[in-house]
Amino acid sequence: MADLTFRPDRRAMMISSAGIALAALAAPAAKPLLESSPPRRPTAIPAAPRSSSGMPQTTLDAARFSVDPALLRRALSALEQHSGSVKARDRIAIVDFTAPSSDPRLHFLDVVSGKASRLLVAHGSGSDPGHTGFLERFSNAFGSNASSEGAFLTADYYTGKHGRSQRLVGLDPTNNNALSRAIVIHSAWYANDDMIPSHGKLGRSQGCFAVGEDKLSDVFSFLGEGRMVFAARA
Repeated sequence: MADLTFRPDRRAMMISSAGIALAALAAPAAKPLLESSPPRRPTAIPAAPRSSSGMPQTTLDAARFSVDPALLRRALSALEQHSGSVKARDRIAIVDFTAPSSDPRLHFLDVVSGKASRLLVAHGSGSDPGHTGFLERFSNAFGSNASSEGAFLTADYYTGKHGRSQRLVGLDPTNNNALSRAIVIHSAWYANDDMIPSHGKLGRSQGCFAVGEDKLSDVFSFLGEGRMVFAARA
């Protein structure tokens, strides 16, 4: 009787196995179900073009950060006018003394990026004799205790009767006594935010730009030395 037991051909099996191996090598590797994208490098921000004086040229949207357009134009014009004195022209501060002291009227503008912020600032008692909260007049006179109008250059820091303070140099005929009058940036309790809900207005300085006690470091950090503060009414 014939033996019907299946005996595989070893040579055929070897050829078949080799074919399977070659096919596996030729096949593309399977992709994972979730494939992570490579990290992207941050996009470089191009430098702003500059005018002949070196001032960054940009279009700032005054409405976006609540600065009166006419006042903004005057501030930027002053920045250009005083380019010989104001070496750092990438950031400026504008004080809109049209607004009452209950409004955050000290505007910080990044001229290059267009970013902005604002906070409360007091005016001088000589500018508001009746303490109405509104600035009525400017003065550059000694002993006036009034706020002055014009462009100021931020100067050095010191510690005085109001603690940490920053000197200001007046660049215009309307404020050129600022340094001698000791018109500076400093903090004061009467410029704190809680004055508004309790009194409806800030207290008054002797002509200095007084800000809240917890805001002074932010002001110093933003302005530094050699930048412009422009104070006026719209």
